[in-house]
Amino acid sequence: MDLLPDPAPLATKLRNTLVQYHSIGDSEWRAAKKTKDATVWRKPSEEFSGYLYKSQGVVEDVTNRIVDHIRPGPYRLDWDSLMTTMDIMETFEENCCVMRYTTAGQLWNIIAPREFVDFSYTTSYEDGLLTCGISLDYGEVRPNFVRGFNHPCGWFCVPLKDCPSHSLLTGYIQTELRGMLPQSAVDTAMSSTLANFYSDLKKALKT
Repeated sequence: MDLLPDPAPLATKLRNTLVQYHSIGDSEWRAAKKTKDATVWRKPSEEFSGYLYKSQGVVEDVTNRIVDHIRPGPYRLDWDSLMTTMDIMETFEENCCVMRYTTAGQLWNIIAPREFVDFSYTTSYEDGLLTCGISLDYGEVRPNFVRGFNHPCGWFCVPLKDCPSHSLLTGYIQTELRGMLPQSAVDTAMSSTLANFYSDLKKALKT
């Protein structure tokens, strides 16, 4: 079990990595799924043997409220159907924390419940916000869970220039689920999970 890292350099590195992902040209992405709420693309990850996923959709709400629903806090558990528990283990500053959370089984439980411990950081980006995270090897793994690992992930949320009451939400996710899993099952689950994230988030924001 590792000690907690110094949050400031980790936050800076994480932000820089996400900004770099955000500048990857369209030609490098391959379409993975499209719904009325979001489009999902993917490309081979440079961090591990799976994929880096990109998702994007317009959400009818202001940036701050959307990010409050995504980042660690009281809202997330209420609406995210994949997340089953969430605990803030450490808080460094208002915008930095370490959280432990568990996810439900997926694909008729081919993918068993997972546990993650993530460092999370929220910061300003252009006229909006970026909330991002990376997994840490920290804390004991709870029984009945496989410990997954999130390589650098994040959500950019910026107001639309011609309609500031709507926001463009762009996510970058690369999750190593670990355990003995067929890669095809993981890829199917990831694309669907990201598309469902947008529809669930939109429903939550309307309530």
